[in-house]
Amino acid sequence: MSGNHLGALLMLLGMAAFAMNDALGKWLVADYGVAQVILLRSLAAGVMMVPFLLRGGRVVARLRSAPHPRLQALRAACATAEVFLFYLAVSHMPLAEVMAFWMAAPIYVLAVSPLLLGERVAAGTWAAVAVGFAGVLILLTPSLQVSTPGAVFALLGTAAFAAIMVLGRSLRQTPDRDLVLFQIGAAGLAGLLLAPLDWQPVRSSGDLALLFLLGMVATGAHVLVTRALKMAEASVVASLQYSLLVWGALFGFLLFGDVPGKATLLGAALIVGSGLIVLRRKPVALPDI
Repeated sequence: MSGNHLGALLMLLGMAAFAMNDALGKWLVADYGVAQVILLRSLAAGVMMVPFLLRGGRVVARLRSAPHPRLQALRAACATAEVFLFYLAVSHMPLAEVMAFWMAAPIYVLAVSPLLLGERVAAGTWAAVAVGFAGVLILLTPSLQVSTPGAVFALLGTAAFAAIMVLGRSLRQTPDRDLVLFQIGAAGLAGLLLAPLDWQPVRSSGDLALLFLLGMVATGAHVLVTRALKMAEASVVASLQYSLLVWGALFGFLLFGDVPGKATLLGAALIVGSGLIVLRRKPVALPDI
């Protein structure tokens, strides 16, 4: 099996793992506070990261020597806000619909890249961006009618997700494991500070296992996607990120009985089509999800 084929397989597995992580999160925030879920998720993810951290040398030394410390802190803060907002959004909206909002983040990045990154965008690509925004508006309309808080959380979370992608372009020299470590640490700290405000006793050992499984699945997903990008060309695996929507719809139906409506399907189709056009014209770096 060639590197591109193996990388594509790992990317598909990574997207399935991310969808499982998101479905577990939606399931758990129905009974536990968002901060509590994120705290236990971060603890489990930290345990999973230990082998990678030991291979990279002393953690404290890497923290001190990390390039662009202010950008690192800003990216970690955006990543923490993004995961909080995602879980808040899925507590109000169907899983597939929230994922469709998140898939629009690369379009947002392209829209602001001339201003923030000094990059030129061709006229045809701007047309694709307009199509993507139309998809977001189609998704947004029924969401506002049914659940205003969920739509607001989704929009803010997508903006935070796009900010992570923009900041990631300025931090390319930072090893992947360190970027993930900073994200886990910041989210864990926020969870530690906020969880006591809405702490719920863990009802069973099964729930405790699911809370820790959440962190393990998320870490495994990051590892799979990172390895996929190292083994295959970005142009080969980038479009496979949209398989997340398929998994989201499947898990949403099986676990929560969610059936995507016509607006969700149309909005998601426009976002995916726009994203594919953007990727063909100008590859957009994949973010940490």
